Amino acid sequence: MKLKYFAWVRERIGVAEENLDPPDSVRTVGELIGWLAGRGETYAYAFEKPGVIRAAIDQTHVKPDTLIAGAHEVALFPPMTGG
Repeated sequence: MKLKYFAWVRERIGVAEENLDPPDSVRTVGELIGWLAGRGETYAYAFEKPGVIRAAIDQTHVKPDTLIAGAHEVALFPPMTGG
């Protein structure tokens, strides 16, 4: 699946997107974020506060308990403000 990172999530990880194949035990967006946080220091820093991370699956905003099975793209980003 393609993972896309935005704003300070991208800056902390150091890449805008990557293709990854999470293990079968990773079933939800929240579990994906937890798995990513364990991939190394930059990921741990990017996802140190998982509760603030927002996600979209195939360009539709979703909640952390949303299943990722069948997703082509998962985007992860911090909260946004308008203005």
